[in-house]
Amino acid sequence: MMTVVTLSAVHHSTAASLPDLSLSELVAWMQSHGFNAAHAPRVIRGLLAAAELKSRTDFLLPEKLEEQLKAAFAAESGSLAQKQVSADGTTKLLLRLRDGRTVESVLMPDYREDRAAGCLSSQVGCAMGCDFCATTQTGFERNLSSGEIIEQFRHLRREAHAAGRVLRTIVFMGMGEPMLNLKNVLAAIERIADPKLGAFGWRQITVSTVGIVPGIEELREASLGVHLAISLHAPDDATRADLLPMGRRFDVNEVLEAADRYQAASGRITTIQYCLLDGVNDSLAQARDLARLLTGRRMHVNLLRYNPTGLSLKGRSYRPSSLEQTEAFLAELRAHGAIAHLRRARGPDIDAACGQLRRRAAALA
Repeated sequence: MMTVVTLSAVHHSTAASLPDLSLSELVAWMQSHGFNAAHAPRVIRGLLAAAELKSRTDFLLPEKLEEQLKAAFAAESGSLAQKQVSADGTTKLLLRLRDGRTVESVLMPDYREDRAAGCLSSQVGCAMGCDFCATTQTGFERNLSSGEIIEQFRHLRREAHAAGRVLRTIVFMGMGEPMLNLKNVLAAIERIADPKLGAFGWRQITVSTVGIVPGIEELREASLGVHLAISLHAPDDATRADLLPMGRRFDVNEVLEAADRYQAASGRITTIQYCLLDGVNDSLAQARDLARLLTGRRMHVNLLRYNPTGLSLKGRSYRPSSLEQTEAFLAELRAHGAIAHLRRARGPDIDAACGQLRRRAAALA
């Protein structure tokens, strides 16, 4: 049974928010206000710490510093506007940002009862125009700041703790294209993952893209060691460009070659995201073509069950592939040497698809 919780809007100060400050900015502020800059990493650690660790003495700050921080900066970059909880435990959050815009995050239970995975957004809306995605139907509004990305992480960590779980992995696979806001995505990742700051771990983070080749190269040059996921969704350029307009700019081979370079530099195995759409990209011939593309590549295929989002931008009504066809597609991939898995559908009884909850909330406003 789905549970929906709606919260009233919260007024925020116009002051800068603490989650938006980088380590260097915190250091500069502390030095200019006469505080020991050695406290700056502790501030970020406390900001990002899991709820069960908040009482640890190594997060404590001098009383005067804590008072000055509260006076100078807003404590949050956004507030919880709405929450949906699925019967399967999937929790979708709608955060209201300080300018009134909204963004989605998702907490997904792991197969282990004590763990959970989180999905973060990188933009308000999206400009990629992927035809089967709900987010793109509302257009692109703006990039999220690093603090607004961190705010999502903080809310997901709290939700996981409240559910008796630990947030173990996060993926940038929510609203928006991370490679088109990579500066802020990387700034957030550095604070979240750095052992001296959030200490979440580089290997626990995945950045997904529809195939923005320059962004993949920039991520490689950043050398953070995070995982890369490619939203491929078709093995041929014609089908892919019809579903994902960016496919007209970067063809399948260009995208996979960029992933090869990232994998060679990082040592991380690339995940190929493939959402199965009935009669569009789910034929056995397409499974064989996909397997051939991956021959000689250590990449894993993650097959996704489509969550219908209504009429697409092109006026189409996509349907998920049948369970029988999904299993046949998976078997064909494996028969031709591909490493492939079927990801369980999450939150079928809530607005689980990317952008659905935000679109519904806007329609009701």
